[in-house]
Amino acid sequence: MIDSYRHKGMRKNMVAELVKKGIDNPVVQKALEEVPRHWFLDNAFLEIAYENKAFQIGCGQTISHPYTVAFQSQILEVKKGDKILEIGTGCGYQTSILVALGAKVFSIERHRPLYIKTKALLNKLRIRARLFYGDGYIGQASFAPFDKIIVTAAAPYIPDPLLEQLAPGGTMIIPVGEGKEQIMTLVKKTASGEILKEEKGAFSFVPMLQNKE
Repeated sequence: MIDSYRHKGMRKNMVAELVKKGIDNPVVQKALEEVPRHWFLDNAFLEIAYENKAFQIGCGQTISHPYTVAFQSQILEVKKGDKILEIGTGCGYQTSILVALGAKVFSIERHRPLYIKTKALLNKLRIRARLFYGDGYIGQASFAPFDKIIVTAAAPYIPDPLLEQLAPGGTMIIPVGEGKEQIMTLVKKTASGEILKEEKGAFSFVPMLQNKE
């Protein structure tokens, strides 16, 4: 996999633009500079891989805007060693950013072709994450509880199993809504189990689908 000085320069410029948009966490900035986004896209997108745009990755899914990836990562306040459940592996870019931040990632993908393709890619790149083919609405109870949960698709509501699998003191970031835009929602579970929610602005995601194909 090629990662030239030109690609590195394009990433540096991308991060500089994200800083202007409020991505001020230096650890998140470093992760975005380290992970080559073009590795997760078809060659046709090579020249525009570092623009702040979403691109098709197959199965009707998209790779999120770099700003969205950075925003969710920053809001989660990922710490080294955090056990994170990701709902929506997609092409594996967000997964790889979380790994670069030092997290232990467990990621679920509903679309089998994407799951197979991305699992092979991450293995090739030696990016260590546990990938599962399954239904994101039911999470991954076998490996719960999780310190953090990140949902990268539009959920019509916050699934109860995800709340149950979130550790006391843990946080979840999830876009909630069924229209063209969703409200990015930060969910915190207190030590006593109380659920607190905070809205973090409007974003646009592909729908989160139930059940395996």
